[in-house]
Amino acid sequence: MSSRELILGRIKAALGDTAVPEVTRDYRPAASEKADVELLIDRLVDYKAVVHRSDDVAGVVASLNPGRLVLPPGLDPSWVPADATVVDDEYQAEAVLTASTVAVAETGTIVLDGSPDQGRRRITLLPDLHICVVRPDQIVASVPDAIARLDPRRPLTWISGPSATSDIELNRVEGVHGPRNLHVILLGGAS
Repeated sequence: MSSRELILGRIKAALGDTAVPEVTRDYRPAASEKADVELLIDRLVDYKAVVHRSDDVAGVVASLNPGRLVLPPGLDPSWVPADATVVDDEYQAEAVLTASTVAVAETGTIVLDGSPDQGRRRITLLPDLHICVVRPDQIVASVPDAIARLDPRRPLTWISGPSATSDIELNRVEGVHGPRNLHVILLGGAS
């Protein structure tokens, strides 16, 4: 008997004949409303991310002066500035440039799924600066909308602003679990 079977057996014995109620799943379904880009921007800024609305990804990246930049293998080459210092080793990188899979307006969350233009999770966690590109068709209104688009078999990384944590006295510390700086480039409209 495995540990799992032992624990489940003990739970079943403790419950006896008690019926376990069904959990209702009647909350807001996917595709319930149109995504609000301004809400996404507001949430990202609230999480201390910097948002750029531009179709000139290479220009924005160059303006950030990212230093040693690591890139996922399938990234659009036109997004990389001509004079960028590109490194292959994420341990030597100061910044990473990736695409994204989906962005949730309601929560200000960006999801990466390890696709070729997003790379392995490790490259987005080690550098101090993450520059992430979001296309307009990737923005959804809510988490159920995002989940409907995601493949649960892929390695998902959910990002809600730069890495941060707080201690018991609510002193905020950034960069503990990933990049201290997050810049999001929203395609489809300059401002």
